[in-house]
Amino acid sequence: MTWDFLVVGGGIGGVSAAAGLAAHGSVLLVETERDLARHTTGRSAAVYLPSYGGPVVRALTAASRPGFDARSADSPLLTPRPTLWLAATDDAVAKMPPAPRVSVAEALARCPALRPEAVRAAAVEDDTQDIDVMGLHQSYVRELRQRGGQTRVSAPLTALSRDGGGWTAAFGDDRVTAGFVVNAAGAWADDVAALAGVPPLGLRPLRRTIAIAPAAVDPAWPLVAEVAESFYFRPEGRSLLLSPADETPSAPADARPDPLDIALALERVNAATTLGLRSVSHSWAGLRTFTPDRSPVVGGLPGHPGFAHIAGQGGYGIQMAPALADALVASVVGGPSPVDLELVSPGRF
Repeated sequence: MTWDFLVVGGGIGGVSAAAGLAAHGSVLLVETERDLARHTTGRSAAVYLPSYGGPVVRALTAASRPGFDARSADSPLLTPRPTLWLAATDDAVAKMPPAPRVSVAEALARCPALRPEAVRAAAVEDDTQDIDVMGLHQSYVRELRQRGGQTRVSAPLTALSRDGGGWTAAFGDDRVTAGFVVNAAGAWADDVAALAGVPPLGLRPLRRTIAIAPAAVDPAWPLVAEVAESFYFRPEGRSLLLSPADETPSAPADARPDPLDIALALERVNAATTLGLRSVSHSWAGLRTFTPDRSPVVGGLPGHPGFAHIAGQGGYGIQMAPALADALVASVVGGPSPVDLELVSPGRF
């Protein structure tokens, strides 16, 4: 069968792009792993945080809010959880986001486990939200299938070549043809581009570690994030989710947590709180893949027709997913985009 669109990658970028494109033609989404969202998407502790990221990311995040609301008819995808920003050192105070400042006393009232001496300055964003990541992902999968699109798992891409006005893609002994290819392969996006003869974008996968620790927490506590990105934590049921906010360079891989990073997370959170964490019940890691300027790439490169990227989402991919998918569809088939496509074009590199 010949498809109008072949989307490579089953994470949030791939499924959201595929669902949008399915309104304009036939779509096949292929994923190397046996499950969709096996890697970064399935391991994300995402928060809808409008102040997080650079100007392009923040614009895409703001533009995504209607998309979250529209997909919450059956079950809410966003649950309110304020974010308490801390500057743990005097040098970090200059990095405070443009959010309302609060006193040390109010910071401690919102999270009584904080040590007063660990709070040099504090600010609160009350409009931030926990994101139901897999709920969002599955809403796009359902939309894709309702529009006649198909998904294929356990299908590692082994060859991708121009075939007249389209493409031939090989998955082992299986081959399909498509008029247009969308590269949504996350940490492997430069590898997919190389298969297609498209120049790499210089994407950098960076490992991020997350752990769950038994702790005496109040589920109503905010997300607590240190502005210099040395740690963050939030309640996870009756336990604590925590991270050292690490960015360790990695080859594209099935990421695994480093015990030293887990120990660092415990050490940093213990230094800022009275929780006295001793161990974790489980931990995981994912790859957050960044472009050189840490803004995402959407669309194609001049001289390489029929091939587009939706990649380089870094640590912001979930919170800006609805708008980023709309931008991808606009770049491929035309129509309005929620952001100036020049700002996310891979041609800027």
